Amino acid sequence: MREREYFGESPVDLLTPDHLQERLAAGWKLVALEWERSGDEPGSGREAWVEEIPYGLQISSDCLRLVENPGETQVIVAALDMIVDDCPLSRVVEELNHRGYSTRDGRPWTKTALFNLMPRMIQVGPRVFSSERWTTRRQHLPRFV
Repeated sequence: MREREYFGESPVDLLTPDHLQERLAAGWKLVALEWERSGDEPGSGREAWVEEIPYGLQISSDCLRLVENPGETQVIVAALDMIVDDCPLSRVVEELNHRGYSTRDGRPWTKTALFNLMPRMIQVGPRVFSSERWTTRRQHLPRFV
């Protein structure tokens, strides 16, 4: 069996139909064509995947995981506490701002910002409600029969 012969050419040589015809006529068969472009070109498929870190969490000091952000967790617990007390969202917003809490981007809390935080409060709720602080607090809540 004959050994196969391979060689490479610069891309500029391959861009003419005449050159391709010459190679085919000489018995060569095109077996690969490789394309390359820089990764920062639009449409390169390497666009950064950006996802916001959930409220109440932050990147750990070793950059390997997410850990609790104490300040943001304090906001979540305060808001949940008032919601459990059946405070209207407008009152919760007023109280968060009165306590000096601000949103992640440093703005005062609004009803919309608090409403957007609701899914995160639902995620965190089971952990918060099973904590010792809430177990103690639950004893002081009125019981409905």
